[in-house]
Amino acid sequence: MSERQAASARDAYRVFRTIPTRWLDNDIYGHMNNAVHYMLFDTSVNCWLIENGLLDIHGGERIGLVVETGCRYFAEMGYPDMITSGLKVARLGTSSVRYEIGLFRNDEPAAAAEGFFIHVYVDKKTRRPVPLEASFRRVLEGISA
Repeated sequence: MSERQAASARDAYRVFRTIPTRWLDNDIYGHMNNAVHYMLFDTSVNCWLIENGLLDIHGGERIGLVVETGCRYFAEMGYPDMITSGLKVARLGTSSVRYEIGLFRNDEPAAAAEGFFIHVYVDKKTRRPVPLEASFRRVLEGISA
């Protein structure tokens, strides 16, 4: 059996966002439900894309479809914790991007959870993959690990 990989520190990520937990994020076990982690990943990635002009959810011709995702859990989080999400681009393909996200509880130095999303960028109408434009790639390279 192989050893489990340790949680990453904050310096493994390039950009950060603070997200408060909500009362409804806790489940019957008294901690944040695992589905909430994925919502935080999605929020982190898409907010960054919108803020950097890479995603226009209403008028854009290109969208990113999630084709694979995953999460490793290291420590519990829950309401009323403040979560800091760290984001980086781990891989740039022709039409795909692997985003990696660390979720940090309050001021903890190590991630409580780490996950990834792989987006394949497609034409909004045809849903066929489209190559990433050079200007799009340059912005993503700015947070590449």
